[in-house]
Amino acid sequence: MKLFVTGGAGYIGSHALVEFLSAGHDVCVYDNFCNSSPDALDEVRRLAGRDLQLVEGDLLDAARLTESLRDYAPDAVVHFAGLKAVGESSAKPLLYYRNNVCGSVNLLDAMNAAGCLRIVFSSSATVYGEALYLPFDEKHPIAPANPYGRTKAMIEDILRDWALATPGASAILLRYFNPVGAHESGRIGEDPRGVPNNLMPFIAQVAVGRRDALAIFGDDYDTRDGTGERDYIHVVDLAAAHLAALHYGATAPGCEAFNIGTGHGITVKELVAAYERACGHPLAVKIVARRPGDVAASYAATRKAEELMGWHARLGIDDMCASSWRWQSQNPDGFAGGD
Repeated sequence: MKLFVTGGAGYIGSHALVEFLSAGHDVCVYDNFCNSSPDALDEVRRLAGRDLQLVEGDLLDAARLTESLRDYAPDAVVHFAGLKAVGESSAKPLLYYRNNVCGSVNLLDAMNAAGCLRIVFSSSATVYGEALYLPFDEKHPIAPANPYGRTKAMIEDILRDWALATPGASAILLRYFNPVGAHESGRIGEDPRGVPNNLMPFIAQVAVGRRDALAIFGDDYDTRDGTGERDYIHVVDLAAAHLAALHYGATAPGCEAFNIGTGHGITVKELVAAYERACGHPLAVKIVARRPGDVAASYAATRKAEELMGWHARLGIDDMCASSWRWQSQNPDGFAGGD
């Protein structure tokens, strides 16, 4: 299969590329490297033992995007590219709507021009907003609480309308919960710029000495130990979900959404304890006040993905932390510390 992958140099995209190439698929990456490094693609080539094509371009450059898709003539598109910081989306909403939503419309226009009818979209559990019940299933109402989540929900609606209006089209929406971990080799992993927005990379930077301590926002929630509980999914399991989605979409026209998680939650204190096991030393933590908008627990119902796509998560929290530590300890400054 020929795959056109937007944002392929990013954290999730790079791990998915290893899976795609290792499975024998051909890949063309389209990326502007605004939140990623070309070094990640060099590591992907080494890990997979195969080459890939690269077009450096922006989703907002409609002419270049259309030309690239026409030239490559893919069988399917995997759409990772997008800005993803929740806090930044509230401060700069127009940036997020322009980049994520307008960029996705440009992508669909380019797919139409190239005659490509299949897409797998990198969505997010943030589309659900506050839980009306747990676990979240795919029928839970969509009510995102921030501009980032709203861009994902809007793109889902656009893809649904596109699939309905385009005979034979297939759009698979993968609603990620909390991707963590790294490739088992330690050669690629999460490399956030600036202060990490997510818990695991912050813990990793504390473990490697780049941060002094982890602030735990509240320890009085109604959970096992009072700290927030989330559904963490190993990035390698998440990458495998994209392969399953590509195979499913090949025979399933229309638009379908799937939760991608483990189906159970891990608390902040449990995650810290697992990371201490991985790195072999205690981590400095401090309890501070709750953050506005945080909820006690969030985790997925994953039966639909298993029943329709034949996919389920295989790796546990110790695997996630061990792989993250391998990446962080070998690359304390991320890709910026490479040769």
